[in-house]
Amino acid sequence: MTKIIAVIPARYASSRFPGKPLALIAGVSMIQRCYENTRKCSRFDQVIVATDDQRIYDHVTSFGGKAVMTSPNHQTGTDRIAEAIQGIDAELIVNVQGDEPMIPADVLERLIDAMLESKADMGTAAVPFDEAGADPNSPNAVKVVVDKRGFALYFSRSLIPFPRQGGVPVEPMLHWGLYAYTRSFLEQFVKWPQSPLEMCEKLEQLRALENGARIMVIKAHHRSIGVDTPEDLAMAEKLFLESQAK
Repeated sequence: MTKIIAVIPARYASSRFPGKPLALIAGVSMIQRCYENTRKCSRFDQVIVATDDQRIYDHVTSFGGKAVMTSPNHQTGTDRIAEAIQGIDAELIVNVQGDEPMIPADVLERLIDAMLESKADMGTAAVPFDEAGADPNSPNAVKVVVDKRGFALYFSRSLIPFPRQGGVPVEPMLHWGLYAYTRSFLEQFVKWPQSPLEMCEKLEQLRALENGARIMVIKAHHRSIGVDTPEDLAMAEKLFLESQAK
């Protein structure tokens, strides 16, 4: 049986929102919300928080979670994950972003199933903007376009595809900060230097595309929110409380 682990990268430093993993959503830290939400997916043999900050490490262990300390010098969350899994037996690794506290467990399950069935090297998820409740014009909302087989053509902070007047309507898709990798692909990925498009857009998945890798994209139909600013945090709390009231 394939061993599967989830790793949640979490760093304290952030230019837009320092300390956001420890920010509270309805009285509970965002990193704890994310950890507990991820644990709802029964497919994981382990769930680990990978951090470079002692405060986050201590907080995760205080609520019974598992955390590992990693170097503060990593350029991306994926690089941090590659260090965190050293010595851990797992063939499939799922990167659940620490600032995506509301990704449903069934989406994690679907992504795992799609990876195992397709034998893809890397996979992720996206949701139509009209269902996501996000602004497609915001640079914080990452867009993705896919080919007819569901593999990513490009990711961007800009609006893609551009709806030129008279063009055929194409449903814009919001990319979620969620990735799955085979271990062999992850180990190869972190050996590649940061790519020009990656550095331009500040999107690490573009490193994979620039090196010829294919990224499978599953389509979800849920509302979630990536927390990049205090304003996003307020919206995440609102959505969480609404979900609890149903």
